[in-house]
Amino acid sequence: MLNVDSIERGIVIDHIKAGRGMFIYNYLKLDELDSCIALIKNVRSEKQGKKDLIKIDDIIDINLEVLGFIDPKITVNIVEKGHIVKKINLALPDTIVDVVKCKNPRCITSVENSINHEFRLTDMEKGSYRCVYCDSIYSAG
Repeated sequence: MLNVDSIERGIVIDHIKAGRGMFIYNYLKLDELDSCIALIKNVRSEKQGKKDLIKIDDIIDINLEVLGFIDPKITVNIVEKGHIVKKINLALPDTIVDVVKCKNPRCITSVENSINHEFRLTDMEKGSYRCVYCDSIYSAG
């Protein structure tokens, strides 16, 4: 069995859907940090069967709403002095801005580069969002 040391101060991103850890690693640009980082794939999990896990030996700024959009079942644990001091359960955000682009070629965001791509959550079960300008649907799921 693989053994990864615990961290004294940092962040543990837990319950990542198996296979999505590298995507999140790249999205957060963790390769640019000068901190010790562990990406563990396909960890056995009672709830999920398998999951990915990222341990960051540092406190960094993470956009939790975007992380919730990527995978709303993620848990973010803040670690101080070797103990979890804060556990954050993520969810789909109500609004996302400039995370995904509207695919509608007639949408104003396709023509005007200065307009933000903004979507609002319309169906939590399906993970569906609608463009605030043209009403096009984007499904996160």
